[in-house]
Amino acid sequence: MDNRAEVREFLMTRRARLTPENAGLPAGSNRRVAGLRRSEVAALAGVSVEYYSKLERGSIAGASASVLDAIGSALQLNDTERAHLLDLARAADGIPTSGRARRAAVSSRPVRRPALNWALDAITDAVAFVRNPQQDLLATNPLGRAFYSPLIGDGGRTPNLARFQFLDPVSRDFYPDWDLFAQMCVGIMRAEAGRDPHNRALQDLVGELATRSDVFRALWAAHDVRTHGSGTKRFHHPDVGELTLAYEELAITAEPGKILMIYTAEPGSPSAERLRLLGSLAATQNATARQQAENA
Repeated sequence: MDNRAEVREFLMTRRARLTPENAGLPAGSNRRVAGLRRSEVAALAGVSVEYYSKLERGSIAGASASVLDAIGSALQLNDTERAHLLDLARAADGIPTSGRARRAAVSSRPVRRPALNWALDAITDAVAFVRNPQQDLLATNPLGRAFYSPLIGDGGRTPNLARFQFLDPVSRDFYPDWDLFAQMCVGIMRAEAGRDPHNRALQDLVGELATRSDVFRALWAAHDVRTHGSGTKRFHHPDVGELTLAYEELAITAEPGKILMIYTAEPGSPSAERLRLLGSLAATQNATARQQAENA
């Protein structure tokens, strides 16, 4: 990633989304720019117009934490956006971020560590899977394999959540809130790119998706960032219908850069019943497949 371009586009898009009214400033007349002027951001941050203009041109190296905090406040950045700006500044200063330090350890190979696979298999009433920063689906529990059957398919290269989202028409049926999922997916990838600007696999994926998907290209150009954390999502599974699931994202400290995602249904809800049904269907299919293999 071009750090100067990333800084420039991020600051410009954050400035463009703020109106004078949002910032408590008089709107005035004859405004020829979208959002705030550079001079207005500089005044709100307590820095000179020349210095802020230098930052917005991408020359962020050497900027102090206090200045970046003031810029964040002036642009009304949320916690994820502030962290992203700090990551961009560290990259400009040549200071390894947690992402850069871990890049050698994060791969697209399936999870081979037995204990992690045992832990996944022990989660029986929830969807559980491991992914890396470039959205590769590296391991799942049995229920997760059944849940993500539209994505996993019959084999081939490592399943990738972003490719499925933007390149597979089936995703629009699987994700009822497709537009929201698309924004979330790109925001997470953009934040990962800021944490680890030297992640070649992520860069290649961004290039592929930007070439093949107009929607991805437009969302990437918006420079929005987000973290996953926790929340609720809706899905439509071809075997059991609509599911509303809560998700939790957990860092795998033994394998930096990889995370464990767990999807659960509210106890007693229709989604919990459908998730149990999906587990039963998967168990029956697996038993049938094993029996056929033994008889072959």
